[in-house]
Amino acid sequence: MKRAAVQVVLWGYAAVALVPLLIMVWNSFRTDQELVAEPLGVPVSPSLDAYRQAWVEASFSTYFLNSVLVTTASVLLSTVVSLLAAYALARSRSRLMGVIEQVFVSGLMMPVFLMIVPIFYLLDTIGLASTRTGLILVYAAVSIPFSVFVLATFLRQLPDELEDAARIDGAGPFRTFWSVLLPLVRPAVATVVVFRFVPIWNDFFYPLILVRDRTQYTLPVGLTTFFGEYQTSWSTLFAGLVIATLPLVVLFLVATRQIVAGLTAGMGR
Repeated sequence: MKRAAVQVVLWGYAAVALVPLLIMVWNSFRTDQELVAEPLGVPVSPSLDAYRQAWVEASFSTYFLNSVLVTTASVLLSTVVSLLAAYALARSRSRLMGVIEQVFVSGLMMPVFLMIVPIFYLLDTIGLASTRTGLILVYAAVSIPFSVFVLATFLRQLPDELEDAARIDGAGPFRTFWSVLLPLVRPAVATVVVFRFVPIWNDFFYPLILVRDRTQYTLPVGLTTFFGEYQTSWSTLFAGLVIATLPLVVLFLVATRQIVAGLTAGMGR
C-alpha cells in the first residue's frame, strides 16, 4: 500500500512537471493570433512556420551550432582534464596531492560570478574576448572542481588489485587507466557529463557578458532576440524554446541508466 502511494505521488509529480513542456510544444505549432486569443488552447491548424522563422529568419541555426560547439567542447575538455587529475589524486598517498585536492575542492566554494570582471579582462588581454574559444576555456575551468571531486571519489572505490593485476600483465599506467579503470568509471563520467552539460547549455550569464558579437551568441542569449520593445513573436519564441530543450531531453533519455548507476555506486557496500 505504501509503495503504491509513493508511485502515485511520483507519477503525479511527473505529470505536473510535463504540463509546462506540453504547453510549450503545442503553442509552438500555433500562430500569434491564436496565442493572444486563447493562450492555453490547442492548435486549431498546426503549422511549422514558427520553427522555420526561428531556425532561418531569427538565426537560430547559428545560435544552436554555437551552443553545441561550446557545450560539447567545454564538457569534453573539462572531463578529460578532470579524469587525469582525479586518477592521480585518487591513487596518490602523498601530502602534496592532498593539498592539491583541497585546492580543487575549494573551487566548489568559489563564487564564480563575482570573478566575471577579472575573467573578462584576462580574455580581452589574450585576445579571446567575444570568442567561442574564450567561452569554452571559462566553462571548462569552472567545471573542473566538481568533476574532479566526483571522479576522484568514484576512483577511490575501485580496488588497487585491479591495477596490480594489470601491472603484472605488463600494462603501463596509461594502458591500465584506459583499458581497466576507464570502463569501470563510465557511470561516474556519464554523471559528470550530464551535470555539467545542462548548466553550460542553459547558461545565460557568461555569454551575455563575455560575448559582444551576435554571431557568437549561444541559445539562451539568442532567445532574447525574440523580445521586442513593442511586439514579441510568441509562437516563434515557443519554437525556439522547443529547439533549445530537445537536446537536453535526448541527453537524459540516453544517459539515465548511467546517471543512476553513478549516483548509487557504492551504496550497497
